[in-house]
Amino acid sequence: MTAEENKKLVLDHYEAFLHRRDDDAVRKQLAADFVDHEIPPGTPAGPEGALQYRSMLLAAFPDLQVKIEDIIAEGNRVAVRAVWTGTHRGTFAPMPLPPTNRTGQLSGMVFWRVHDGKLVERWATLDRMGLYQQLTAK
Repeated sequence: MTAEENKKLVLDHYEAFLHRRDDDAVRKQLAADFVDHEIPPGTPAGPEGALQYRSMLLAAFPDLQVKIEDIIAEGNRVAVRAVWTGTHRGTFAPMPLPPTNRTGQLSGMVFWRVHDGKLVERWATLDRMGLYQQLTAK
């Protein structure tokens, strides 16, 4: 695949995963052995682990949306700078905080590796402390 095709795959994945919540599309986009280096330890690899993680995210932030600020691709790697916005209505295990009903924004960068037309790895650097401060500010 070309770098442009890889970018399109990643953009389509964000839409299917978060905005449309299309499990079948996610299963087609992710390799059977997909590894997400950001999700909590113990979450299984592959599409089912990613969908399990999304369930945890949406339990805490049911209206979660993402806005892609930048996307750059070279070879089989795609880099995304994005802002996620959602209202904190439930507990999210990696951030054990009772629901605050506040809207927060999480900014960060995500790197994807593509192989044979599938997403095979994901790494993320996210400003979790910034989100925590927004949700707990007095």
